[in-house]
Amino acid sequence: MMPARDDPFGTDLVPERLRDVMTALADVGAQLARLIARGGIDTDLAGSVGTNSGGDGQKALDVIADEAFMTALRHTQVRHYASEEQDDVIALNPQGTLALAIDPLDGSSNIDVNVSIGTIFSIFDAAADGKASFLRPTSEQIAGGYIIYGPQCCLVVTFGAGTHMWVLDPDTGAFVLVRQNMHVPEESTEFSINASNYRHWPRPIRAYIDDCVSGAEGPRGRNFNMRWVASLVAETHRILTRGGIFLYPSDDRKGYERGRLRMVYECAPIAFVMVQAGGGATDGCDAILGQQPDRLHARTPFVFGSLPKVARVAAYHDLPPEESALFGKRGLFRS
Repeated sequence: MMPARDDPFGTDLVPERLRDVMTALADVGAQLARLIARGGIDTDLAGSVGTNSGGDGQKALDVIADEAFMTALRHTQVRHYASEEQDDVIALNPQGTLALAIDPLDGSSNIDVNVSIGTIFSIFDAAADGKASFLRPTSEQIAGGYIIYGPQCCLVVTFGAGTHMWVLDPDTGAFVLVRQNMHVPEESTEFSINASNYRHWPRPIRAYIDDCVSGAEGPRGRNFNMRWVASLVAETHRILTRGGIFLYPSDDRKGYERGRLRMVYECAPIAFVMVQAGGGATDGCDAILGQQPDRLHARTPFVFGSLPKVARVAAYHDLPPEESALFGKRGLFRS
């Protein structure tokens, strides 16, 4: 493990009250990046170790990451810790002023195939009660972001005034600021969805994808490419960098009525990052920011990306069922 650093950022973009938390997140992120790079040499990071509270299979790295973040954050201002890998909120520093929700290892199903995986986190002001710190409007986040472990290890975060990116320098172990005030490109010909679930989707989602797949001969008048990585951080990083749209809708399968992604520690922070970069994030119809989860591991449908594309999906939902399939032919919101 690399030694902790006093300040891995060297910039005043990070609010002083969040500096110790961000330092801890960066330190653990750097340690995990090194561990992942050595995957299979030291231990089987993809080995199954059980299931979490949501019924998802846990990999060894899920548990390692959760324990590493929890240990590091005990020495910060984090009072309440909520994790995908924990059933309930964990009390850390009783004198702390912050609450942190985290998906310690997003995309763990991809560990054994060497696809980019990551960590997603959200920070709130702490309430006296642990759950109350997180069961509040998502617009009350004071920071949100992710770490992506790929060819580059990147930390992307917003503190409510733009979205910024740091890259881990493997020679020094420090995160270096490389981009400030990122902006999601509005024009892109890429969409991301798991097309194998087409038959289960709501009619507006099927209509939207049908129009994309129809390509230059269809109502959109242009060709599109589909992407699906099954790693939320990888999808987010691509869209933040070059635009496009991600869709994980609700569907008619048991357990998917409200989608599959978690509001508190997946969708809320990604929505915060996207909106602060000029993009959009909804549940298909309504903005994610401002919604209030009713339980810690609540799920939600999730659509995010380039603002015009996210708005177009919402518009499909507004049309009567008999008209949604003809949406593109009406000449609205072309591109």
